[in-house]
Amino acid sequence: MSAVAAYRRLFAISGMSYVVVAFLGRLPLAMSQIGTLLLVQDATGSYGAGGFCAGALAVANATGAPYFGALADRIGQRPVVLGQSLLGAAGFAGEVALVWAGASWPWLAVVAAAAGLACPQIGPLARVRWRPLTEGTPDQGRLVSTAFSYEGAADEATFVFGPALVGVCIAVVSPRFAMLLAAVILAVFGTAFAVHRSARLVGARSHGTGSTGRLLTAGLAVLSLAQLAIGMLFGSVQTGNSVIATAAGQAGMTGLLHALFGVGSVIAGIAVAALPEALPLVRRMRIFAVALLVLSLPLLLVDSIAWTVPALMVLGCAVAPYMITTFSLAERITAPARTGAAMTLLAAATGLGYAIGAAIAGRLADAGGATPAYAVTVAACALAVAIATLAGPRILPREEADRPRG
Repeated sequence: MSAVAAYRRLFAISGMSYVVVAFLGRLPLAMSQIGTLLLVQDATGSYGAGGFCAGALAVANATGAPYFGALADRIGQRPVVLGQSLLGAAGFAGEVALVWAGASWPWLAVVAAAAGLACPQIGPLARVRWRPLTEGTPDQGRLVSTAFSYEGAADEATFVFGPALVGVCIAVVSPRFAMLLAAVILAVFGTAFAVHRSARLVGARSHGTGSTGRLLTAGLAVLSLAQLAIGMLFGSVQTGNSVIATAAGQAGMTGLLHALFGVGSVIAGIAVAALPEALPLVRRMRIFAVALLVLSLPLLLVDSIAWTVPALMVLGCAVAPYMITTFSLAERITAPARTGAAMTLLAAATGLGYAIGAAIAGRLADAGGATPAYAVTVAACALAVAIATLAGPRILPREEADRPRG
């Protein structure tokens, strides 16, 4: 089955309404991090304060994600995602209310953390639904693999459109409007994802199988570290982009720069479905990790928007393939009843990495500008190479043992 045929069949099974709702439902999380950073930076004039508040949102989201993922495994996704969507939307609106009232940034950090804790991880939970959606179909393994390629590309696309939408909102209206729009989108499409018919499949599956087996295996711990490195990349790149755009007198370009970073990633992510299944996932992980490191180095040389754009677009080509590989490995080595918890654990590690990367890069940017912030990006990519190279054997035996699963 060709990649194009696999995508057509996959979307015919799920229906396009599911694809649209699941995509738009994850958009507010992508908007919230950079939106919070720019909202607080605009109100306080400090990249450090903005990075801290964005980091607080990301850390809280990372802390809560595994719990809510495990809860969704036990009682079903519908009640969990519905409650989180409404509370998260209220949290985003609360950030704007505090800025409007002139509150100090530590209070903004508290509310941002509350919003992050409530915001649902729709991307990882959407991944969980594909196996039951394709249950009983011929070549289910191929369809699930294609679904994970799509989900990786969809995640990256949200980090294209999310920051871009924030940038447009800031350029046309204000950072406050951007966060209010994120709140509305989450309330509408997060709710729609929660009540979609596919939620019944994972709910029944969770009740029927129970939540058995140890979640944090050695392999999943390795993959969590791999996603931590990717999160550091995201946080530091966003901060560096903000410095570059602000120095050029075009702060609203920050979101657009990060959007361009995701363009190559989306294209590469979709193309992953065409890779031969004979190429082992662990080997793919190593290849894409090296690509990340090599392609991140030009960021150390950029000093203007004109040079930043191509450097970001090229680096993006390695991001989605790397993430798709780590999530695919996690799905293969995790018991079916714990898949939701595993997917959200990786997302949590990504969020924690974002917080670390944004906080470190923000402090360095206050002192030395964009280059030190981008140096954090390069260090994160070097960490990804080390993890893929040294820890691969801990994943490989389980991956090979579970290969007949699809």
